[in-house]
Amino acid sequence: MNMLKKRLTRRLIGSGIFFLLAVLMNPAWAGDSLLVYSGAGLNKPMDEIGKCFEEESGVKIEYSYGGSAHILSQMEMSGIGDVFIPGDYYYFESAKEKGLTEDGFKVAYHIPVIAVPKGNAAGIRSLSDLTKPGVKVILGDEKAAAIGKLSKKILQENGLYEAVEKNITAKTATVNELVMYLTMGQADVSIVWEDNVFGNDTIEAIQIEKEKNRIMTVPIGVLKSARDKELARKFVDFVTSEKGKRIFRQYGFKTVD
Repeated sequence: MNMLKKRLTRRLIGSGIFFLLAVLMNPAWAGDSLLVYSGAGLNKPMDEIGKCFEEESGVKIEYSYGGSAHILSQMEMSGIGDVFIPGDYYYFESAKEKGLTEDGFKVAYHIPVIAVPKGNAAGIRSLSDLTKPGVKVILGDEKAAAIGKLSKKILQENGLYEAVEKNITAKTATVNELVMYLTMGQADVSIVWEDNVFGNDTIEAIQIEKEKNRIMTVPIGVLKSARDKELARKFVDFVTSEKGKRIFRQYGFKTVD
């Protein structure tokens, strides 16, 4: 388990460094292209949105995916980039306080759910079941991923975190890695976004009671480092348009009106 976690972490860090080096050394980046920092859990709709935007405008979209805290650090250290879309408004507000972004616009909701491998062998039915002896729990890293920070807060607010912490076998830097662990049968249960379970026939979602849950909002905005702010704003407008939101809904998201 620890070896798998180490491999995933090295891969994430290595891919982030490689991506930034590739962007900086690529002459095409100076042309009609945009560098977009995106939360890893948004990759499916954002990939499709990028293709649609390129088809309509001729502008290529280059993505840097990762945990929201991780890509925020990338933005701050590199001083380059055009658009920021994290998994939670908290990280956008942090970026704005650091002077990295312009105003943000709400796109979709991120709804936490309990996720289990198909068949739910551990018999998980609610948050309190994560405290059962012997249950293998995997959560997002609260220092790296939006879902990790929120999962800890939900469990703390429901008086469960200390008991659940005894069952945590690993923490990951992205929500996509949580899904991978569940798919591989390396854990009994996790907390992920509702859209991560959408269309995935290897895992099941168990809704968290509304009064015990916290629903987050996905924002998007232009970075102050954007080389062509008008072009970056056009991409933001496209993402927040009805066409962009329709793509989000196709991947299981509920969008902000």
